[in-house]
Amino acid sequence: MLRNLPEKWDTEVDIVAIGSGAGGLSAAITAHELGASALVVEKSDQVGGVTALSMGEVWVAGNHLAEAAGIADSVDEGYNYLQTLSMGYGNDLAVLNKVIHARHALKFFEEKIGLKMEVIKGCPDYYYKANPHGVSEGRMLEAVPFPAAELGEWQGKTRLSPQMPYGMTHADIFDAGGSANMMKWDFAKMGERLTRDERCLGPGLAAYFVKGALDRGIPMWTGAAAEELISDGERVVGVRVKRDGQDVYVKAAKGVIVAVSSYERRQDYNKTLGTQLDLGSMVFSAIDGSNFRLAGPLGARIAKVPDITSLGFTIPGEEDEEGGALWRTALGALGQPHTVVVNRKGKRFGNEAFYRSFYYEVDRIDGGNQTHPNFPCWVILDSQGREKYPFISITPDQDWPEGFGAVADTLSELADMIGVDAAGLEETIDRFNEYAEAGEDPEFGRGSHPWSKWMCGDPFHKPNANLGTLRKGPFYAVELKRMGGTAIPSTGLLADHHSRVMGWDDKPIEGLYAAGNSVARMETGAVMQSGVSNARGMTYGWLAARHACGDPSPLLQQEAARLGLA
Repeated sequence: MLRNLPEKWDTEVDIVAIGSGAGGLSAAITAHELGASALVVEKSDQVGGVTALSMGEVWVAGNHLAEAAGIADSVDEGYNYLQTLSMGYGNDLAVLNKVIHARHALKFFEEKIGLKMEVIKGCPDYYYKANPHGVSEGRMLEAVPFPAAELGEWQGKTRLSPQMPYGMTHADIFDAGGSANMMKWDFAKMGERLTRDERCLGPGLAAYFVKGALDRGIPMWTGAAAEELISDGERVVGVRVKRDGQDVYVKAAKGVIVAVSSYERRQDYNKTLGTQLDLGSMVFSAIDGSNFRLAGPLGARIAKVPDITSLGFTIPGEEDEEGGALWRTALGALGQPHTVVVNRKGKRFGNEAFYRSFYYEVDRIDGGNQTHPNFPCWVILDSQGREKYPFISITPDQDWPEGFGAVADTLSELADMIGVDAAGLEETIDRFNEYAEAGEDPEFGRGSHPWSKWMCGDPFHKPNANLGTLRKGPFYAVELKRMGGTAIPSTGLLADHHSRVMGWDDKPIEGLYAAGNSVARMETGAVMQSGVSNARGMTYGWLAARHACGDPSPLLQQEAARLGLA
């Protein structure tokens, strides 16, 4: 291990948490509750991290909130769900570790910081019906709206999301018919919440953890970039932080937790670590792979799981908080009735309403001619869809933005405008219209997943919430671009069940821990499930601080022995 001790330390704490999302904050709070001092170091000017940019879902199998609601579930079923879907790319002990500890971490933060969560009614697992261990509801939780005035002077320093409708809960959205029925939402309620700054979804979840740190007097340095981990030759003992243009040497007596999310804003990392090309991103520029640059010189091992490229677009005139183009995910629009996605041949190539299936097809390579046959691609919608549903942020009562995509009276004209085979497109739409009228898609099974109907379908549209004809002109086409998955990466630092970062010698690097999206997804392997990312941040930060403070959890060994996995 490298030795790089400074001549003197500028300050000393027990635990340094690098990153201010759920992973870093949960670690700092846990350390404080165990009698240790903690410091949170955040590179950007706001706290809350990528947690605040998410939908705020937390996936916890066998949780007490579901039990109180009379919903049957168990840790064993949650383990079986992830393990069977991981396709062998994960690690069974890592799967078990996440599942058994998430519900305990949830209770811990409820009791200690007043975290208030509730079951998202009617929200099924992604693979409910397709996997025997999925549930129709109960594992997906969301935060009760948080009154941000309680953050005091940190109210404006705690991150919001420019993409998520954070004035609404999942219950508010889906009781009104979901994202497809935005025009039926209770905008009066949304307005009241925004006026009072009551935060829902990811901004609400992040705010609970920020408040937990503030209540404990845990210092949070913003605009402070962790530049280098410091080792004494035996263990990690501190961090060199660049703050106000000066190097600050922070001694960490018990450990350093790296919780800086992923590498999504580094295109070279996307290409070489995730094999994803030219990604647009919904996250801020600090999400640039510093977990690897910090831990790499100490011999940290990385691991990769299969993953997908998401699809999205930018709308002319919309800017993000840093003045760049505001990226929007296409997820909500692709499964709505009266839409299809086609490639250059004018052909559909997957189930548009279930992104975990569809997005794998985007990067498929045809080895016969070394091309991506399904990229570029375009979402096509007709005027029925335009008149009934929002196209992400463009509502039916708004004009279609000038210069956004293409608009034509006929499908043939539209195909010519975007460079797609006209005959192929017309044939595809004719066939799809037959499927929509019958309410069944025999080619790709669109509308067959309960989660698809819940997430992006129209429950009032019959006979299938995700299928609708494209017959009414004018027709619209928007080219879809590759974009990241809100910093949920395919590659991360390999960590053990105490969240200790592992070296290439398969031994833990003493004093070094990782949490959240900085950690390799060995508990999911080839699968992803909404809510897992936030849950692993909360859980792994809690586990890391417990071990660093001398209170490691014994549950994995106990449960592994019970299941014969020891």
